[in-house]
Amino acid sequence: MPAPDSSYPEERPRVLVVDDEKFIRDVIADFLGMEGYIVQTAEDGVSATNELERARYDIVISDLKMPKMGGLDLLREVARTHPDTLTVIMTGFGTVETAIDAMKRGAYDYILKPFKGDEIVHIVQRGLEKRRLSAENIRLREALSLYKVSEAITASLSLEEVIATVADSGLFEIRADMVMTWLADGEGAFFSRNVSLANAFPEAEAVGELNPATVVQRLKQESFLVEHGARAQELFATQPSRQVQSITLIPMKMRDRLLGWIAVVSLTPNKRFDEGQRKLLSIIASRAAAAIENARLYEDLQATFQQTITSLARTIDKMDRYTSGHSERVARYAVNLARWMGLDEEQIGHVRHSALMHDIGKIGCVMNLNKTGKLTAPEYEVFKRHPTYGREILDPIKFLQPVIPGVHLHHERWDGRGYPLGLAGNDIPLIARIIAVADTYDAMTSDRAYRRALPHEVTVNEILRCSGSQFDPDVANIFTERIDNFRSELTDSGAPVPE
Repeated sequence: MPAPDSSYPEERPRVLVVDDEKFIRDVIADFLGMEGYIVQTAEDGVSATNELERARYDIVISDLKMPKMGGLDLLREVARTHPDTLTVIMTGFGTVETAIDAMKRGAYDYILKPFKGDEIVHIVQRGLEKRRLSAENIRLREALSLYKVSEAITASLSLEEVIATVADSGLFEIRADMVMTWLADGEGAFFSRNVSLANAFPEAEAVGELNPATVVQRLKQESFLVEHGARAQELFATQPSRQVQSITLIPMKMRDRLLGWIAVVSLTPNKRFDEGQRKLLSIIASRAAAAIENARLYEDLQATFQQTITSLARTIDKMDRYTSGHSERVARYAVNLARWMGLDEEQIGHVRHSALMHDIGKIGCVMNLNKTGKLTAPEYEVFKRHPTYGREILDPIKFLQPVIPGVHLHHERWDGRGYPLGLAGNDIPLIARIIAVADTYDAMTSDRAYRRALPHEVTVNEILRCSGSQFDPDVANIFTERIDNFRSELTDSGAPVPE
């Protein structure tokens, strides 16, 4: 067999020639070697199988009849363990039908003995071109999949969705048996955020856990980790139920700051990750790092938003000692009413924020809210402006736009006799109809400067009496049907409950 020619690149095609006749093996090796291919030979199917475990081959050219393991058995073994490797069967004129049968079983082509050297070269060239086109199609599919994955990752501001997309990408695009996502805790340590297993591996199996200290130390010296066999297992503090065959671990970084890492793991014997899969995971990790950073910034913004709204609600309640805690109680009732009505989580969030700030317009009412006795007619006219003032206060704040209808219109009535716009029926936004019932219930069951709190039963009967006039009948009925159970839950939790 000729020595490798250094003028050819390292990624030269590799061909394995299998025949029990040494002369035939050497002739084919010479022909293909002169064409620049890397050629290795084996004397039978068993030797060929061992060689395939040792190195990667693009094409296997095998005789049909050999001792120990024949060509058909070798064909089946190659198809099982190296599905990307093409097989070509060599046979004599008397066994052409058998060779055709081999092609039906997955062989790429066959060569008739005696053969000419250029015939073999032509078949190999044609097979390699087919393999190249197949690989290109796979890369195009992977590129499309990667684009979809990248879009899904970068489009989400939910940390949960980002982590889930990363896990799905590792399982289905990289074909890992296990995907592990670790994140920084913000205090210098790292924790396992998610572990996902392929369907072939029951969740009951022990998945093992990486050793974060070992991983971080390695990542300080290397830009990524790719290990197989025993070296892969050294990265684990506790081992999975099945032996780790291969692991590729890619850090997620933002401006040299380590946010965590993604690790894909193979638990299938002889299944190792290649360079293409590492590059794919690197791109996913890069997109995920940016998305995780954005998701955390968004979570911080949401937390600040919640704190700001809560602070505003408490500021409003401080204006009137009789209504201390009113906004938070209305929000609690309104949120549960929205949930009972089947609203989604985003809508429920809008209901909560709107209920917390439903009285913010009282800041604009220059009057004594703590006076004993009922408001005079002029005072009531001033008081009736607070929904409009609330809208005007919130209107310049863009991210609060979804809560404005509840603040502005919670004093509208189902029969059209409310204020400030005199809307009726379904023209009143649902968020305002919900807050109207919750606001009335808490107002009636709380002490006020001009009266004592009314009993729960009296308040519920009053809401039912006003169903269809003051309140949306559907909203009022759902509230009165569920409020007793909710009060029982509050009692069980030790929370204060109106009498």
